[in-house]
Amino acid sequence: MVAADLHPAFLVAAGCIVAKWLAELWLDNLNRQHVRAHAGKVPEAFRSIVDAPTYEKSVRYTLAKNSLSQFEITCDTIILLLVLGSGILPLAFDRFTAGFGSSAASMAAFLFCVGVVLSMLSLPLAWYSQFRLEDRFGFNTTTQKLWWMDRVKGLILALLLGYPLTILILKVIEWTGASWWFWAWLCVMLFQLIIVVLAPVLIMPLFNKFTPLPEGSLRERLLALGRKTAFPAKGIQVMDGSKRSRHSNAFFTGFGRFRKIVLFDTLIAQLTEPELEAVLAHEIGHYKKRHIVKMLVFSAMASLLGFYVIAVLARQEWFYRAFGFQPNSVAPALLLFALLAGVVTFWFAPLANYWSRRYEYQADAYAAHITGEVASLSGALRKLNEKNLSNLTPHPVFSGFYYSHPTLLERENALAKLSSGGREVAVAT
Repeated sequence: MVAADLHPAFLVAAGCIVAKWLAELWLDNLNRQHVRAHAGKVPEAFRSIVDAPTYEKSVRYTLAKNSLSQFEITCDTIILLLVLGSGILPLAFDRFTAGFGSSAASMAAFLFCVGVVLSMLSLPLAWYSQFRLEDRFGFNTTTQKLWWMDRVKGLILALLLGYPLTILILKVIEWTGASWWFWAWLCVMLFQLIIVVLAPVLIMPLFNKFTPLPEGSLRERLLALGRKTAFPAKGIQVMDGSKRSRHSNAFFTGFGRFRKIVLFDTLIAQLTEPELEAVLAHEIGHYKKRHIVKMLVFSAMASLLGFYVIAVLARQEWFYRAFGFQPNSVAPALLLFALLAGVVTFWFAPLANYWSRRYEYQADAYAAHITGEVASLSGALRKLNEKNLSNLTPHPVFSGFYYSHPTLLERENALAKLSSGGREVAVAT
C-alpha cells in the first residue's frame, strides 16, 4: 500500500498528523515572536533577578531551541507520514513473518526492531542538541563516549526489559480472548511498579554515580526537615549530574523505606542551604499532597483506555487495510496505535499540564508553610531560572499548552499572595 491508495482512514490519520504539525509550528512561532518582542532589554519584572547579559543569553538560548524544535517536529512529521503511507511497514512485516514466523517472540522482535530503527532516526538531532546547541550555551559537560554509551545501555535495557514484556503482552492476547486488553494493562502496571522499585537500585546506577550526602550542616538540615514533615526516606544522595550537563534538579525515588532523596551535584553548587531546604520542602509537598499517587492513577486510567482502544481497533478490518496490513495479527494494531497515539494525546496536553501546574502551586504553598517563609523558595526559583537560562517571557498560550510548571513570574506572584497569620507575605527582592 502507498498513500496514493487514498484509503479514507489513512487520509483522516494523515490529516490529523498534519494538523498537529501545523499547531506545533504555530505555537512555536507565537512563542518566538513573543520572546523577540521582549528582547533588547531586561523586562522590569526581572531586573532584580537577572542582569542584561544573562537575560540576552537566555533569549538566544530560547530562540535556538525554538529553531531546532521547528526543524525536529517537521522531520518527525515527514518520517511518520512516510512510514505510514509508503507501505514499508506491511512489507517489512510480511517479510519478517515469512522468515521468522508469527509466534509471540517473533512479533515482539518485529515491534522491537521497528522501534529501534525509528529511534535511530532521531539520533542525529539528539546529538546536535547535546554537542552543538547545549555546548554553545555552556551546558554540555558530557563526552562523545559517555553519550553513545548511554544510548547503548538504553538499547540493552529495552531489550532485556521491554522485549520480554512485549512477548508477555502478546501471550496474554492469545490466552485471554476478548478481555485481553484488561489483562495486558494489568501486566504493564505490575511491570511499572516493579521498575519503580528496582530502578533506584539496579537501573539508575548504570547511568549515574550516587553517593551519600556528606556529614555536615546541610545534611542535618535536610534530615531535620524530613523528620519535621514525617517524610520517610532511607537517605539523602548526591547524583553526579555534572558529568553530563550543568542543568540541575532534585527528586525522590523509590517507595516506603526504600525512598531516597536525590540532589544533583549542580544543584548543591548553585543554591544556599536554606534554598536547598525550600526545594526539598517543595518535593515533599508533592508527596504530602499525594500528587504522585494521583498522577500515577491518572496515568494508569489513561493506559487502560489506551489498551481498550487498541482492542477495539484490532477488531476492525479497515484499520489494518488503511495502512496496508492484513487483519490476521494484533501486532500491527499495537504498532499503529503506538505511532498514532501521540497525534491524539497532543491535544490533551494543555489539560494535563494545567493540573500539573496546580500541583506545583500547591507544593510551593506547602514549602512556604513548612519553612515559615517564601524568600528561600523564591531565591531558589530565581537562581534555577537564571542558571538554566529559562525562558522568562513565554507566550501565555505557549506556556499554557506545554508547560508542566508555572513560569517564574507566576510562581512568584502566587508566593507573594500567600498569607501568614492573616498578613500578606512579600517575596523578598
